[in-house]
Amino acid sequence: MTAITPHASQHANLSPLASRFVDVAALPWEKTLYPGCETKTLLIDPATGLLTVLMRMSPGAKLKDHEHVLIEQTYVLEGSLVCGEGVCRAGEFVWRPAGSRHEAWAGPEGNLLLAMFQLPNRFFRPDGKVVDAVGNDWEKTWRGALAGHRGGLPGI
Repeated sequence: MTAITPHASQHANLSPLASRFVDVAALPWEKTLYPGCETKTLLIDPATGLLTVLMRMSPGAKLKDHEHVLIEQTYVLEGSLVCGEGVCRAGEFVWRPAGSRHEAWAGPEGNLLLAMFQLPNRFFRPDGKVVDAVGNDWEKTWRGALAGHRGGLPGI
């Protein structure tokens, strides 16, 4: 098994098939490339790219130009998440198909989101680099995981 919850030290001695109970309050908030956007990684599988995060965004914080390489799902726990296609408010859910590309930002009250990714997003920086949300070179970090998905995606 390659899936883990970073910073969950109580998981170290569990058997491979044991349930992983996560004390989310004890996990640290981690900065992303984007000011006002922080995450707690609940689950990540480096081999497949599967990723579940709790994300909070300050009022008006923006996730700049990015692509959802595979399906992304977001449930808004508090506040709102906005993009050019609409607004997703507390208690609502939005999912985005593979290949969709956009910017998204927090509404005036900020937000708290539960986001699930089949593979981390690709963020397009003004300098031409393509990175993940924490600044890792996307190709070097996630290309192998993408190849493991049935057929991958053309053009990526």
